[in-house]
Amino acid sequence: MRNPFSSMPTPVGLALAVAAVAVVLPLALPSAALATECLIFAMAALGCNLLLGRVGLLSFGQAIFFGAGSYCAGILLIRYDVGLIAALAAAVVLAGLLGAAIDVIATQRHGIYFIMLTLALTQMAFFLCYAASDLTGGDNGLLNVPRPDLSVLGHPLVSFAQPLQFYAFVAVVCVGVFFLFARLVDSPFGATLVAIRDNEDRAIAIGYDVRRYKILSLVLSAAVTGLAGALYAMALKFVPLANVDLAMSERIIVMTILGGTGTLFGPMLGSVAVVVLSYVLSDIWARWQIVLGALLVLVAFGLRGGLSSLLDPLFRKRSGEGEAQPAALAGSRGGAQQ
Repeated sequence: MRNPFSSMPTPVGLALAVAAVAVVLPLALPSAALATECLIFAMAALGCNLLLGRVGLLSFGQAIFFGAGSYCAGILLIRYDVGLIAALAAAVVLAGLLGAAIDVIATQRHGIYFIMLTLALTQMAFFLCYAASDLTGGDNGLLNVPRPDLSVLGHPLVSFAQPLQFYAFVAVVCVGVFFLFARLVDSPFGATLVAIRDNEDRAIAIGYDVRRYKILSLVLSAAVTGLAGALYAMALKFVPLANVDLAMSERIIVMTILGGTGTLFGPMLGSVAVVVLSYVLSDIWARWQIVLGALLVLVAFGLRGGLSSLLDPLFRKRSGEGEAQPAALAGSRGGAQQ
């Protein structure tokens, strides 16, 4: 029996890989703003991947948490003039609390019923935000969201007036989030999530409180997605209603699947692919989503491990091993193999 966790990246190794991508992105892409969007959605896809890849839960509720983080940070920055760190912390806490509240409802059902519950809750959240125009701006969204300087005790340290400066801050946050998630996956908690995904009945039989583990994973996913949403509001200086639309959940799920479910580096690859392709193709063809859909179909048939599986030969060669194994950056992809 092969140890399914033997090829998992170390937290430091993953953080270094993400940092390397963060250094290259603003040099390879047309603007720092586009690179910032890639890193923000990498964090959102990482949160989705914790559910889909590690626990086996397909959630269409990610837009709720992304939108909650965006609106929370936007409202606090516009109306209450709070600091940058306080706005981000409030967005994380609110998204986590919403995740806990929604998860208590959604985790009472399994399979397709769980998916339908999260889909219905996302639609409800969208229309609530649309109706509460005095708070959210309705269809017009929240305009003129400020991007405050990074300060300590009222003393400004770093200005984010320039896009590249804000990109550097987002890059640091992104590396930290990926490092923490790698530590989480490498812990007994992460191993338990994989056990629940592979055989939930067996996990229950040996004494694990499966529902509690699912709720904890959903709260963690919601918190990091809310953080991504808050950063997105600051990056755009605007909170569109589309942030809480079902299409946002679909976009995050596509990034997760395209990059590779159950992997650690996959969300980074998937987010870069989707963001860059949407930027390039939208200037060429109005129906560019057809091309993105075709790419997803090709990945589903040809790359069962997502784009991260393209790294497998490289890391097998560097490790000097003859037999196939998952990429060092990709993490484990299937749980225990008996």
